[in-house]
Amino acid sequence: MLFTMRHITLLCLSSAFAYSGTWSGTLVDSKCFAIAELNVNPTDTLTYVDRDQNQELRLCSAGTKTKSFAIVQHDGVSFNLDSTGNAKAAEIVRKTARKSTLAVVVTGEMSGKTIKVDSISMDR
Repeated sequence: MLFTMRHITLLCLSSAFAYSGTWSGTLVDSKCFAIAELNVNPTDTLTYVDRDQNQELRLCSAGTKTKSFAIVQHDGVSFNLDSTGNAKAAEIVRKTARKSTLAVVVTGEMSGKTIKVDSISMDR
């Protein structure tokens, strides 16, 4: 019985750290977006009310020179992409050659705040 309980405990703990899923949102330059998110008045208690996230998304939209990507969901939560995801996202950006924001769907495994990307495609 003890052997089984250890396995169940390990299974529960490992599922809390990584899980598979699908996420959709806007593809952005992760470094630019992180800086934009931190660019607030430290004494302001209403930071989410005072910020224009659409402007941040446009300002930090992914470009051909972007090396590190993130996806920002519609609720404002962002997740970084792993190195494989960065390469796949760069390919999408090169193929589209658009200056506007890119809506994408990412499938993979979440580990912390980073998605280990299996696939990434344009959200139509």
